[in-house]
Amino acid sequence: MSDAPIPAPPKRSTSALAFDVLLWGGVALLLIISFKPAEIDKFPELFAGSERMREFARGFFSAFTDLDAFLAMDWSLFVAKMWETIQMALWGTALAVLVAVPLGILGARNITPWWIQQPVRRLLDLIRSIPDLVVALIFITAVGLGPFAGVMAIMFNTGGVLAKLFAEAVESIDKGPVEGVRATGAVKLQEIVWGVIPQVAPLWTSYALYRFESSARSATVLGLIGAGGIGQILIDSINAFQFDQTGCIVLVIVVAVSMIDLLSQAIRSRLL
Repeated sequence: MSDAPIPAPPKRSTSALAFDVLLWGGVALLLIISFKPAEIDKFPELFAGSERMREFARGFFSAFTDLDAFLAMDWSLFVAKMWETIQMALWGTALAVLVAVPLGILGARNITPWWIQQPVRRLLDLIRSIPDLVVALIFITAVGLGPFAGVMAIMFNTGGVLAKLFAEAVESIDKGPVEGVRATGAVKLQEIVWGVIPQVAPLWTSYALYRFESSARSATVLGLIGAGGIGQILIDSINAFQFDQTGCIVLVIVVAVSMIDLLSQAIRSRLL
């Protein structure tokens, strides 16, 4: 055995420790400051109103304890509306990818000059900052109630998110293949097609699949304001106090989202 002394563990610098203290101390301070505005002091009311919650839970799960009531539900309508929701998410995500690819390339600082890249990134910040429901209301005003307004709302928000992710993926590529394509005398577009896209395509696809999962859930929420999908009948059942029907609709949503998640995982495992 060696008699050499065991080296001391590495120590962080004073500046690094000071930064950590400021960072996490700031987070703790913000939590303390926002305690009252966020009404966290109302937490005990969750248990004070337990009888109301139990009453809701009884109605919510009543169809699962009564086979006749369970079978009497309009399952064909629930499944049809869920399928409509998935179709909205599918089209919204597909259109978002078409928007995100050029914006993602234009927003990458290693591909595009700063006087183009910076305005594009700020545009993406603006797009992502507008809530889905606000965008959906704008499109409902333009084209009326129905799934198309939901599709366009999903495309708008998801396009902004994907474009940012696509740009960050482009910024992390290996420069070697791009320089190799450039050495052949290729123009800028050929550098992107043959040097950039092959490197980022699997990651872009993975991002698109993640957003499709998210869009399926967003499409459900958009239905609450009349933008199509299962959200419409979900809010109708809640407003009518038909909580047994609400529970069955939620079951359909959970099963559908779980199936989408499993399918997405299988596809991503083959890509990455």
